[in-house]
Amino acid sequence: MRKKVFLVLGTFVLLVMLYLHSIDKDYYYKAVWYNLPGIFDENIFEVRTIAESEKIQPWPYSADFSKAHFSSELMDSLEKYKTTSVLFIQHDSIIREHYFGGINDTTRSNSFSVAKSYIGALVGRAIKLGYIKSVDQPVGDYIKEFDYGLKKHITIRHLLTMSSGLDWDEAYNSLFSQTTKAYYGSDLEKQVLGLNVIKTPGQFFEYKSCDTEIIAILLNRATKMSVSEFLEKELWMQMGSSKATWSLDHNDGLEKAFCCIYATAKDFARLGNLYLHKGNWNGTQLIDSSYIIQSTKRADLLDLKTNRPIDFYGYQWWVLNEYKGLSCYYMRGILGQNIIVIPSMNMVIVRMGHERGVKMNNHYSEMYALLDEAIRMEKIRNGG
Repeated sequence: MRKKVFLVLGTFVLLVMLYLHSIDKDYYYKAVWYNLPGIFDENIFEVRTIAESEKIQPWPYSADFSKAHFSSELMDSLEKYKTTSVLFIQHDSIIREHYFGGINDTTRSNSFSVAKSYIGALVGRAIKLGYIKSVDQPVGDYIKEFDYGLKKHITIRHLLTMSSGLDWDEAYNSLFSQTTKAYYGSDLEKQVLGLNVIKTPGQFFEYKSCDTEIIAILLNRATKMSVSEFLEKELWMQMGSSKATWSLDHNDGLEKAFCCIYATAKDFARLGNLYLHKGNWNGTQLIDSSYIIQSTKRADLLDLKTNRPIDFYGYQWWVLNEYKGLSCYYMRGILGQNIIVIPSMNMVIVRMGHERGVKMNNHYSEMYALLDEAIRMEKIRNGG
């Protein structure tokens, strides 16, 4: 009797596996097994290594480092949302840092959608080097699958500003969403290049990970390098970064460009500092300042939900135009990964962790807590 039960169960499982394979749903196994994505998922995927710079550039510490203590309000926010690391860098020097739960400054964790801003930066670098002519080029100039029908109207700018009009389901808590398939699946190129246009490109902002992934494919075809190789050669080495990895869809496959760079908090800070200095790193202009300025301004688009002009997104960067007299732009990941640039304070803030707060006016509460702390620090610094 027991053998018969096992035989029936085995047959059922085999049939389910064959069915899921036949409808291209093999990723269900991994999604169910690992449940929701986490910041230490590095070892469950194939990766491509981004090599350590030949000349590591350590962050210097400010003379005021030992005097800068976080407020109880910020510490409450950091602990509430399970922060792993936080850095405040001003005038190119660390003024405060803190690590939680056994994490230290050499611990790599997942960027999640912070990776999108790296893709935006690589477009700027590719333009400077001549691989791409301009953001207004049709995507079809580089990806033949976009050189027909409505897809031929999609430009690089549309992908950068999340206004491609492609049919994509950006859901994070559903086993059946395209985003879940992209994270756990094994053929990103097939998945994103087969999408159809359902809205006029360049009209509505609609956050879609597929737009970033298509940029990665475009960069690969334009430069003849993977995005990891291009990042390593053209930005990572110059900025003096340590070793990192980027998750792939399969062995020697395509980077999950919409997420999944694994690096240290100090290395994530470097791209923020590059943008703070308008694309210049220690005297070398890696990305044209005009591109940086355009990237960190709100795009001229309508919000799909409200039909009103957006004021919170540029080229793969989030924008906050006014908060208690501050304006800033920042990279953002789904679990509260934030790399914030505050030009008026010459400051970069990095926060990595396991959770994010409550959404407030297109931004999240843990980010506002970091900005409040920056304001408090500046008042103390100025004798207020």
